[in-house]
Amino acid sequence: MLTYLAVLAGLALLVWGSDRFVLGASAAARNLGVSPLFIGLTIVGMGTSAPEILVSASAALYGNPGIAIGNAVGSNIANIGLVLGVTALVRGVVVRTKIFRVEFPIMFAVIGIAWLRLGDGTLDEADGVVLGLAFLFLLLLMAGIAERARRTDPLRREFSEEIPATVGTVRALLLFAIGLAALLVGSRLIVWGAVGIARSFEVSDMLIGLTVVAIGTSLPELAASIASVLKDEPDIAVGNAIGSNMFNLLPVLVLPGLIAPAAVPPEALQRDFPVMLVLSVALAIMAWGFRGPGHIARWEGAVLVFAFLGYQGLLYVSAA
Repeated sequence: MLTYLAVLAGLALLVWGSDRFVLGASAAARNLGVSPLFIGLTIVGMGTSAPEILVSASAALYGNPGIAIGNAVGSNIANIGLVLGVTALVRGVVVRTKIFRVEFPIMFAVIGIAWLRLGDGTLDEADGVVLGLAFLFLLLLMAGIAERARRTDPLRREFSEEIPATVGTVRALLLFAIGLAALLVGSRLIVWGAVGIARSFEVSDMLIGLTVVAIGTSLPELAASIASVLKDEPDIAVGNAIGSNMFNLLPVLVLPGLIAPAAVPPEALQRDFPVMLVLSVALAIMAWGFRGPGHIARWEGAVLVFAFLGYQGLLYVSAA
C-alpha cells in the first residue's frame, strides 16, 4: 500500500511542481529580456521534461537504470499517443506555425542518434557524452530557429500570451525553487514506489518505467496541452510534445549513462523504439499541412489514443 501511495503522492508533486517550475523559469527569463519564442522552444520544453529528467536521474542514482530508459522512451510514446490524442479529442488541433517543418526533421534526427547509440545494447558514459553534446547542439538550433521566426510566426504570439509578464523576478525565482524542490521529492517517491510495485508483480523496472512512470511524468504535458487548445493556442500543444520528445531522448538519457551505465533490454530496441518512431511519423503526417495549415482532427486523435492503448496492451501481454 505504501508503494502505491508513494507513486500517487509523487505524481501529484510532479504535476504541481512542474507547473511552478515552468512558470518561474519562463517568467524569470522574460524579465531578463529573453524573447518569448526562445523561452517557449527551450525553457518551457525543458521544463515540461523536468519530471522525466529528475525521475531518470533519481532512478540511476539509486541503481534502477531500467526505469530511466523506460521512462525516456515510454514518455515519448505517451506524449504522442496519450497527450496529443486526448487533446485532439477535446478539440481538434490546428497547426499554423511553420516552425514544426524544421523541428520534425530535428526530432527524427534525435530519435536516430539515440537509437544508434543504444543499438549496441548498452547505455554507458560514452553514450552519455555524445547525447549530452547533441543536447547542447539542439539548444543552439532552437536559438537559431527562434531568432529567425521571432517576428512573424504565430507561435510567437501564443507564447507571448502564455508567458506571464507581471511576475516579478524575486517571485519567479521563488516559484522556480519551490517547483524544483517538489520535482525532486516527487521523483524520489515515484522511483521508490515504482521499484516496490515492480518487485511485487515480479516484472522488470523498465516495464514499470514504460507504463506507470511514463504515463505519470507525461501528466504535466497533458494538462498543459489541453489548457492550450482550450485557450486557442494549439501550436503550443503540438510544440510541447515535439520539444518534450527531443529533450526526453537527450538529457533524460544522458544522466543514466553518466551516473549508472547499464545494459539496454533488447525489447527496448526491437519493440519500444519502433513504436515511438511509427507514432512520430504519424504525428508528422497529421501536423505537416501539405495544402495549408496542419490539422489533427478528433478522429485522428482517437487513432492515436487507440494506438497508445494497443501498445499498453502489448506490454501487458509481454509481461504476462
